[in-house]
Amino acid sequence: MQKEIIIAGFGGQGVLFAGQLLAYAAMDHGLHVTWIPSYGPEMRGGTANCTVVISDEEIGSPMVSRPSAIIAMNRPSLDKYENTVKDGGLLILNQSMMDREVTRKGLQVVLVPANDIAEELGDKRMTNMVLLGALLANLEVLPPEAVAKSLKEHLPQRHQRLLPLNLQGMQRGAAYVAETIR
Repeated sequence: MQKEIIIAGFGGQGVLFAGQLLAYAAMDHGLHVTWIPSYGPEMRGGTANCTVVISDEEIGSPMVSRPSAIIAMNRPSLDKYENTVKDGGLLILNQSMMDREVTRKGLQVVLVPANDIAEELGDKRMTNMVLLGALLANLEVLPPEAVAKSLKEHLPQRHQRLLPLNLQGMQRGAAYVAETIR
């Protein structure tokens, strides 16, 4: 099993944190993993993405040209990565930030109103966790419990107060998918 995942959006949306959490969870679960962050010079509002490769075997290269799955948190990320996901791959979209439909055929497309769900939780910063929950509900890569456990273990002390909201965000993203897609 090897899964390549790209998470992309604007800086400040928690793109890098979501990818890093996946990487920690994979390591904690005994899998091989690479995590490569990429971001512009702007602190907030610039582009940000990260690539996570998770495998049960040694990873040959951390570079990915045809990912298994993409989380696009905004329209520019959809524009940039829609044509890179491999045929039959998974495209998780933050429906709250999209103003166009996916044009490419042969993909599993999951639309999640992640901003709206995060705001219902009381914190728009949980958008990334909502989308991560949707990814875990659609891609056999890690059990959600493993990611939740790693979140508890690796969340910086200064953010521990946000742990319940992060967990709720992941649960709500997965629940939204279960209620609307399946």
